[in-house]
Amino acid sequence: MSLPTIDVTSAKRLLDQGAVLIDIREADERAREHVPGARHNPLSRLSAMELQSATAVIFHCRSGARTAANAQRLGAASECDAYILEGGIEAWKKAGLPVTVDVRQPIEIMRQVQIVAGCLVVAGIALGVWVAPVFLALSAFVGAGLVLAGTTGWCGMAKLLALMPWNRRVRKALAA
Repeated sequence: MSLPTIDVTSAKRLLDQGAVLIDIREADERAREHVPGARHNPLSRLSAMELQSATAVIFHCRSGARTAANAQRLGAASECDAYILEGGIEAWKKAGLPVTVDVRQPIEIMRQVQIVAGCLVVAGIALGVWVAPVFLALSAFVGAGLVLAGTTGWCGMAKLLALMPWNRRVRKALAA
């Protein structure tokens, strides 16, 4: 079953009529930026929602790709009409609709992984070219880690970054 997509204007109209907006992003993504009033039900812990008064549910992620890829699971988790917000929170912001932003929160872990991995690859190549070829192994090691993360869903760098002091505030907020 594929859920229909809905544009931001139509979504806003449905929300004004009693629909519920559901953010399926992970907590670290939502902590930095979210739509006010949207309920949080992360995809990794998706559960059936008790929405007795809702006329419909509208699921959103960052860009719409994650919701589209998981449409069957999302549809099964809802008991009423369900839609996917086309373009996700990015389209919501582009339409000028309100978004709560907390810049004190760190950027999401996967973006941190991308930044660190990219820096390590560039450093490995630069050091390999200008210092000693053995430093090229650093780039190979990071590449192998990214392949492992992509094939298994387990990312050691993300686990390590989650322990960093700037990310502890998000973890403490989630535990409360």
